[in-house]
Amino acid sequence: MNKPLLLHINTALNDAYIGISQGDTILGTASNDNPFDHASFLQPAIKQLCEDKQISLAQIDAVTVVNGPGSYTGLRVGLSAAKGICYAMNKPLICINTLEWLAKNIYDSTFDLICPMIDARRMEVYTAAYDRALNCILEPTTLVLNEESFQDLLSNHAIAFIGNGSIKWKSIVHHSNAIFPASYSGIGEQKNLSLYKWESQQFDNLADAEPFYIKDFYSPMLYTKKQ
Repeated sequence: MNKPLLLHINTALNDAYIGISQGDTILGTASNDNPFDHASFLQPAIKQLCEDKQISLAQIDAVTVVNGPGSYTGLRVGLSAAKGICYAMNKPLICINTLEWLAKNIYDSTFDLICPMIDARRMEVYTAAYDRALNCILEPTTLVLNEESFQDLLSNHAIAFIGNGSIKWKSIVHHSNAIFPASYSGIGEQKNLSLYKWESQQFDNLADAEPFYIKDFYSPMLYTKKQ
């Protein structure tokens, strides 16, 4: 099988990323750290990256997008751009769960489970739990954090908590099995998850694809304005 040429889009959280990969190789990336600018960043950045790498959108084999949970506005921006390219170029769409993407961005080896957390409002997070093979132990959900959260899992497992929501969890949890390792965010693990889906032909239906919100509305930009 030829190595697929994939265009990656991720505007789910505060930092936005785009990238192009071929097989296991990342050919180029671009990023934006201002969530207010994701919509204006995306199309020019894709155009510039394609020009820099002398790749046309017609050559792309599929478009991948991190599709939630996350920022309500960011998810819509990313998916709209991905679907637009797929429709225009007749390419398949690959959607990646944000929590699963975060869970892949950890290289620490001292844990049993991985629990990514995305900051919502007040003490609320989007979260899930995975084992080291990324089998889902706790399905993606919203959770209002308190000192009793995750106690059943923590009693028997060392858990790595990652993501921007883990910061407020770290301030209230007092358990030796709660680990807060460094993690990396970028295109690399989106590429790996997308490549697996490409190889197994796990494509999303363009007509039916919608952002995975979990709840009706969450915008970190609006939350920041209220603080």
